[in-house]
Amino acid sequence: MKRRELDGCPITGALQMLGDKWTMLVVRELVSGAKRTKELLNSLFPISSRTLVGRLRDMEKDNFVERTDFGGNPPHIEYALTERGRLLLPLLESLRQLGLTLGCSDCRERKLRVGSYCEPCPLNENGIDLPPSTYEHPAQRPSVTPHRRDKDDSIVLL
Repeated sequence: MKRRELDGCPITGALQMLGDKWTMLVVRELVSGAKRTKELLNSLFPISSRTLVGRLRDMEKDNFVERTDFGGNPPHIEYALTERGRLLLPLLESLRQLGLTLGCSDCRERKLRVGSYCEPCPLNENGIDLPPSTYEHPAQRPSVTPHRRDKDDSIVLL
């Protein structure tokens, strides 16, 4: 991803490094350890291989992941989080909590759709513990129903 000269705000800089929605999902998949490109591609469906490789290259340049080439035919390449990449784990947990609080999805919904919880999910028996950020079991959290407007007053531009 091409970097632009921005306003100098640390938030802007961090958001530029994180890039897009796939970066934190790659981090989520690498929490448990190194994975091959094909494993990441399968677990991050519907990401395209071109998008995944681009994100991995950007993350490698930013020192979030480490690329290890074991050679061979077919090529055996693995990616793992670096110490700098592990700094994103509290943010990952905060995003999970925010998604639950806003009612975006529920961990059990992923289990139904994909067949398993995310590796760092507290409901996953084999899960990886993320750095603490005061999370509790989702069942203890009050349910939040988003407010819907009675009438749609949105404007559609053609």
